[in-house]
Amino acid sequence: MMEPQRQAYRAEAYELLAELETSLLALEECPADKELIGRVFRALHTIKGSGAMFGFDDIAAFTHDVENVFDLVRNEKLGVTKTLVDLTLRAGDQIRGMLDGPDGGEMTVTSVAGEITSALRELIAKGDNQVGQVPPLTLQATEDEQVERTYRISLRLDREIFSRGANPVLLLNELRELGECSVIANTEAIPELEELDPEQCHIGWDVILTTRRGLDAIKDVFIFVEDECELAIEFIDEPGCEDDDAPPKRLGKILIERGLVTQEDLQEALGAQTRVGQLLVDKGLVEPSRVDSALAEQEHIRAVRSKHQKEEQTSSVRVPAARLDALVNLVGEMVTVQARLSQTVSSMDHAGLLSISEEVERLTAELRDNTMSIRMLPIGTTFSKFKRLVRDLSGELGKDILLVTDGGETELDKTVIERLNDPLVHLIRNCIDHGIESPGVREAAGKPRQGTVQLSAMHSGASVLIRITDDGAGLDADAIRSTALEKGLTATGTELCEKELFSLIFAPGFSTTRQITSISGRGVGMDVVKRSIDALRGSIEVSSRKGIGTTITLKLPLTLAIIDGLLVKVGDGHYVLPLSIVEECVELTREDVARAHGRHITHLRGGIVPYIRLRERFAISGNAPEVEQIVITESPGGNVGFVVDKVIGEHQTVIKNMGKIYRNVDVISGATILGDGTVALIMDVPKLVQSVEMQESLTH
Repeated sequence: MMEPQRQAYRAEAYELLAELETSLLALEECPADKELIGRVFRALHTIKGSGAMFGFDDIAAFTHDVENVFDLVRNEKLGVTKTLVDLTLRAGDQIRGMLDGPDGGEMTVTSVAGEITSALRELIAKGDNQVGQVPPLTLQATEDEQVERTYRISLRLDREIFSRGANPVLLLNELRELGECSVIANTEAIPELEELDPEQCHIGWDVILTTRRGLDAIKDVFIFVEDECELAIEFIDEPGCEDDDAPPKRLGKILIERGLVTQEDLQEALGAQTRVGQLLVDKGLVEPSRVDSALAEQEHIRAVRSKHQKEEQTSSVRVPAARLDALVNLVGEMVTVQARLSQTVSSMDHAGLLSISEEVERLTAELRDNTMSIRMLPIGTTFSKFKRLVRDLSGELGKDILLVTDGGETELDKTVIERLNDPLVHLIRNCIDHGIESPGVREAAGKPRQGTVQLSAMHSGASVLIRITDDGAGLDADAIRSTALEKGLTATGTELCEKELFSLIFAPGFSTTRQITSISGRGVGMDVVKRSIDALRGSIEVSSRKGIGTTITLKLPLTLAIIDGLLVKVGDGHYVLPLSIVEECVELTREDVARAHGRHITHLRGGIVPYIRLRERFAISGNAPEVEQIVITESPGGNVGFVVDKVIGEHQTVIKNMGKIYRNVDVISGATILGDGTVALIMDVPKLVQSVEMQESLTH
């Protein structure tokens, strides 16, 4: 019964760890930002509290030590330093490792965890006033923090709380850690024995707590159950703040709360709960109506914020990725069936069926678009992960590098984002290692000591462009040419344009670095990047200026599941070209072929466009029609045409993977099923153009 809750905890913990890392990196730049400190503390507290509730005891125990440090930071008893950020980032990695373990965190805490814990405790003892680091905000507690106060905490948990894996005893034990504590159980809600459900929580608790930690520390105990309980925290006593000879003002409040006075008096007492306001009135410093107005404003803001938070929490639903993938597959099948229905109805003379078919087509299109939008995620989450990578690598290499991101709101299919992570890691590592110079070299070249890597994303039609730009040394064309000759990637005397030369860095085993390090130099990485981008049906381009910097541009499709395609026919076979790269379609007559004198070119509005005959390329037998069609497509090197027998029209293409037997067919990226059940092949246009260019270069 607990396993679904444990899986939910894992998913939530991974999200909290990502939030923790992002907040820590931002906090390193703004160490006095209380909001960032609060975000770090809340992430740690929720990981710890939820971990204890769902049986991840080792994670809870380890996180508790880290949380204690940030409780000191939050209370301004310890400052944010680079050492603290380093240790907390390592702690986050340790928690992630415990979650990834085969036993889901129920493991003996490793020596690394013990090492981190010891370092954190040493940090608290020293105050970490090391030279060159951000000094602590203050090492002394404020006057308010030194005051001991007593609170009454009334807790009523949701009756179904046990079924969600919560354990109230853990909450009460955490309250005991805050100070002197008395717990009173309220049993009046327990039903008669014959009506008792042992799986429901019928008990409430009143807790009297005396602590120096303050109200926020008490509220933090209930962070992860705040929407599943009725919670009231009331300040009831502050020893030593009043004249000992004066009658105790709080006796009347106690009598009211115990029901020994009227309900009207109770409401009046609750309205005057804020002690500061009462003191100001008693001293004649402010009118009672002003205090009442301030209390009303405070209550209104609290109510509005509470309502807003609940609306935000109920506006989203966590769904396992497998269910979402299954939904997309079903929608894909529905698109195929809808195409079959439309094709069948179009051959029938039945107005009623035609109307139904058109309505089904409209609804299917809306369902497809909405389902695909669910899979779309902002790429900014992936971008934020690389801040840690840049921070760690620049420190390892002794470089000062700033990562700048732009266009994080750009959305991509979940699958594309997941498969894009490794290529981006390789590219950023190469920018840091090969591109950005050391601070001394940059200064000698008249550059700022701090290098910059910019990561940006933007929509371009049905594609997304991702650019990785650095302001480093740029690519050395002579070194690339020399390495290419040495490895036999190009022949002596071969003239290569800049674009062709730079593309050689993606060849397997290519590396201009003579020294092998833990980061690069083995010639492994850039060829992996190229294969990964090709597998995503994307393209990659490199532009560079020596001494100025390098820009690598990735062009990726928005989704890998369903695309808009152009359906064409060659012989008896059907083919699909991605509609996003189709510019236009023109006719090709026998006279046009004769005027070209055997060359595969056509004249289009004063320009020349080369074309590829698919009938010849795929060795399709039979005679071509008198008038053929040329589909003009956009290509990195300029427009390229594809000659087909007939252009059928736009087609909603549900992409199906080819079997293993076809995995080496580079010019075909997949297949789709048409309405009549036949199969149409989806062409990989860039690969097809590349293969033709390579074949022509070998024959000439």
